[in-house]
Amino acid sequence: MAQITLNTLKKHRAENTKFSMVTAYDACFANLASEAGVDTILVGDSLGMVLQGHQSTLPVTVADIAYHTQCVAAASPHCLIVADIPFMASATTQDAVDTARELMQAGAHVVKVEGGSNLVDLVKLYRDQGVATCCHLGLTPQFVNQFGGYRVQGRTDETAKRLIDAAAALDAAGTDIILLECVPNHVTDAIMKVTTVPVIGIGAGPSPTGQVLVMHDLLGITPGKPARFVKNFMHSSNSIQDAFRAYDQAVKDGSFPAPEHCFEE
Repeated sequence: MAQITLNTLKKHRAENTKFSMVTAYDACFANLASEAGVDTILVGDSLGMVLQGHQSTLPVTVADIAYHTQCVAAASPHCLIVADIPFMASATTQDAVDTARELMQAGAHVVKVEGGSNLVDLVKLYRDQGVATCCHLGLTPQFVNQFGGYRVQGRTDETAKRLIDAAAALDAAGTDIILLECVPNHVTDAIMKVTTVPVIGIGAGPSPTGQVLVMHDLLGITPGKPARFVKNFMHSSNSIQDAFRAYDQAVKDGSFPAPEHCFEE
């Protein structure tokens, strides 16, 4: 398979076609995802919950993400590798530079940061240093305490406008990807109209260029009640690779997410 790059994702955006992303944290699962046709791997701070057993992503360290990024990169997947910048790891300019250096040298192609319009200066800093960015908007898990829990964002006119304006500002600042989590479909649609970069959704409706799910969620092994935006692709598959392949195909043919996985208002 040809190596997936940012230009590949940009071509999807330009041609209105779809690409897939899953989380992975080691070489074996990265290889399975790559062979199944998945385009992008996220080494997410979700590992704090699904691997380490924490109640949030906040305890995850830069060293954790760097280690798991190295593990994923060791598989030499054809996928673009995106690595999360953990909680408070870009709070100062020096922190931001040190963190990006460590994650990129570990094998990441893109770093993902959570926030809103406050990320504009960080995006410009990274752009000037050759670091590609993915800006995560909407339900940003690192802000869980400020939000008072894991809640859909952008339900009011005011908060919707804030998200739309932030997406437009980050697009103009030079971010390479925008990721939207748990926002109503109409807010995503508006963001698609004011941006030009690839947009990835999770609980953000069918209009984004790409979709992402946590690997443990799509395999149906995350404890507890699944989130609304989750579909268990292992349920009708004979193997993990088949589940990855089914997910990839469903994203690309537009059958996932279906209305039951979305937030309409």
